[in-house]
Amino acid sequence: MQIPLFNTVVSWILKKRKYQVDMFLNHPVEVQNEVLYELLSEAKHTLYGKKYGFEDIKSYSSFAEKVPIRQYESIEPFIERIRKGEQNVFWPSKIHWFAKSSGTTNAKSKFIPVSDEAIDDCHMKAGKDMLCLFINNNEDTEIFKGKGLRLGGSSAIYEDNDTYFGDLSAIIIENMPFWADFSSAPSQKTALMSEWETKMDAIIEETIPENITSLSGVPSWMLVLLNRVLEVTGKKNILEVWPNLEVYFHGGVNFKPYKEQYQKLIPKKDFRYYETYNASEGFFAIQDRNNSDELLLMLDYGIFYEFIPMDQYQGEDSAAIPLEQVEVGVNYAIVITTNSGLWRYLIGDTVKFTGTNPYRIKITGRTKHFINVFGEELVVENAEDALEVACNNYNATVNEFTVAPIFMESEQSGGHEWLIEFQKVPEDLEGFVTCLDDTLKSLNSDYEAKRYMNMTINRPVVHCAPKGLFYQWLKNNGKLGGQHKVPRLSNSRNYLEELLSIA
Repeated sequence: MQIPLFNTVVSWILKKRKYQVDMFLNHPVEVQNEVLYELLSEAKHTLYGKKYGFEDIKSYSSFAEKVPIRQYESIEPFIERIRKGEQNVFWPSKIHWFAKSSGTTNAKSKFIPVSDEAIDDCHMKAGKDMLCLFINNNEDTEIFKGKGLRLGGSSAIYEDNDTYFGDLSAIIIENMPFWADFSSAPSQKTALMSEWETKMDAIIEETIPENITSLSGVPSWMLVLLNRVLEVTGKKNILEVWPNLEVYFHGGVNFKPYKEQYQKLIPKKDFRYYETYNASEGFFAIQDRNNSDELLLMLDYGIFYEFIPMDQYQGEDSAAIPLEQVEVGVNYAIVITTNSGLWRYLIGDTVKFTGTNPYRIKITGRTKHFINVFGEELVVENAEDALEVACNNYNATVNEFTVAPIFMESEQSGGHEWLIEFQKVPEDLEGFVTCLDDTLKSLNSDYEAKRYMNMTINRPVVHCAPKGLFYQWLKNNGKLGGQHKVPRLSNSRNYLEELLSIA
């Protein structure tokens, strides 16, 4: 197949999709209701569908009344049954893919079911829409004259009980059509290599000679790759390697801490940054305008959305509202029902709507305190459990603590900086830090992956705070008494810097 002809055809197909996008922009509520009823109809004869009477549900209010809101822990027993070979549990078509991600209080990893319908009608469709929206905003683009550099996460697939699990990016790459290699780099074979350092070397070897016109991947990992490219080539910036580079499609972590470094690596005034919002559970939103920090909620991917106002959040006991009832500026927890058989599932993310015509959002965080600057998804439970183990092993006790990220600079990896007020200082602080780090790795597979060979996150930095420091900070901020406390984890350094300035 001739590459110019191939790229022309692809560009034409993507532009046609814009008409379908306009349909849900103009009729969002109708499109969402149609999605809900199609999902209920498809799954009415599944185990879950029979249990909650899907066949009798004829309205949203009936759906909300009959079907409970659930977190991962509550449906994990059902998921384990599917992983052991049972089918028709949540969804009628065979589930043989599971996206592995970390982060529950009771398990090191979650295994999110991914149906063939979700791969085709959600994830693959979103990848096309990402390009569609970009080229409709940039009609003079020449990205299809070159290739897109795709950088997945831990791209390895494992088999278990005739089912397969791995990083979502690996599942998507595994299911891409054969012609994807015409427009993407590295090759599918290289993208699916499991050993990160070997894969990085192979990606660099394959892509340096190519005409790379777009990048896609998580900012922390992509930053490592781009710095490595400069090391290998001896060039001063990425444009000296790939002069026709136009856009970086990014998602997964907050991009703001990285943007300045990217602007130094890619010194091009009209270079575009396009954000996406996707997760193991689905692909939800895409930046649809140049130079915007808002994401268009995609309403025809086989996902039905509900929202819980965070000031009324009660976990599984919360009352959710449908899309048409949301208000601009309110912080909401997202509840999704999907074509992979997740029914009224709390994914743990929070968003605010910036507009309702069309529905655009900003990601505001998680339903719990966390650090996810590098994709490590460190939650409070991880931090507290690891501290307990380290304290028991090194005869220490802790009064207060807080943790903040150390952002990447130049070619340096990032990290976590801990400020701990000990009641009883550890007998061996270095040993304490090692134990803390090792325990976090055992509790959180995403943290473990980012700590691999110090490539993204270095060993934790731990400071011993003087006695009374946290009390003084609370007093200075008028927060003594009641439920006030210094946040355990934060995605910014604001709290930590304030405490250090007092110390």
